[in-house]
Amino acid sequence: MRCQNASAVYYTAASLTRRLVSTLASRNLFIGGLSYDTNETILKDAFMKHGELIEVKVICDHKSGKSKGYGFVKYESETAASEALKEMNGQLLDGRSMRVDYAHKG
Repeated sequence: MRCQNASAVYYTAASLTRRLVSTLASRNLFIGGLSYDTNETILKDAFMKHGELIEVKVICDHKSGKSKGYGFVKYESETAASEALKEMNGQLLDGRSMRVDYAHKG
């Protein structure tokens, strides 16, 4: 029984390690806490100073077309994404404090 628990801990640690490695290697950032008035142009202008952006999305309601208050940016490099995360998390954009984190699928 003791070995079984040790195995479970090992697999959990391995799983966490894989997730951490994939997170650190991400070029995709989640941007939360956006103003409902923030559009993709504003978001792009705010984040492009940290590196070349591949994609910028502000998520909108499909019926009303209004922003849901969050979006995503994708950088050309992992280094640029890491720098943007460090520099932009907690900064104000359109009067709101942004939450920036690595985006996760699923």
